Amino acid sequence: MRLALMSDIHANLQALDACLLHARAQQAQRFAFLGDLVGYGADPCAVVERVKLLTEEGAVVLKGNHDAMAVHPPAEVKTVGDSTAQWTHDNLSPEQRTWLDLLPMTLLLDRILLVHASADQPERWRYVYDQRAATASLDAAAADPAVRYVFGGHVHMQTLYYRGSGHALMPFTPQPGVAVPVPLHRQWLGTIGSVGQPRDGKPLAMYALLDTERSQLTFHRVPYDHHGAAVAIRRAGLPAYFADRLESGR
Repeated sequence: MRLALMSDIHANLQALDACLLHARAQQAQRFAFLGDLVGYGADPCAVVERVKLLTEEGAVVLKGNHDAMAVHPPAEVKTVGDSTAQWTHDNLSPEQRTWLDLLPMTLLLDRILLVHASADQPERWRYVYDQRAATASLDAAAADPAVRYVFGGHVHMQTLYYRGSGHALMPFTPQPGVAVPVPLHRQWLGTIGSVGQPRDGKPLAMYALLDTERSQLTFHRVPYDHHGAAVAIRRAGLPAYFADRLESGR
């Protein structure tokens, strides 16, 4: 199976469409969306509908923290992430909000555990941003000895760790478009980056493709109409900061 892993779309329809097109060109057979379909961007309804349609083809979808906030907006805006929750809530239909609210927080596909943040208490939305956090997530997932892979999003960066001969996790720096062998005799944890909110200074969408038959994982970067996505944010009356971020990739 060739499984396309996508996360943190953040209501960026242009980036989502570009990644879907790219993944199909890579012969992706199934899609997994690891949360944060909405938040920040200007097209939450269109993104939700696009992903819902893909579930009819077998796609799986998880809940992210921004999805949860869109369903239940915070009473007080305290963070940048909070700032678009009410706008998103108001733009989504009641049916779309219910659909988001019912999404699971984790999902096991054979030997693959999918989660938005960390498998260690996923409801706390912990960031897997270093070896220590990656170890906690992989250890939690390893409670099921069948799990070989843990994939998440949330940190908006593409990273890969594997458990070496000892207990410690070893980091591996993936290169876009280069297949990485991920044999089943090791345990692996990857953060697949963000489709709609790249933050490494490059306005290129991110996703990953797992080939389970070959035991290979390929991280991809995809050009998309980030200027168009930024224009849509400004036209929607959302904070200009979010448009500027898309144009700078930060």
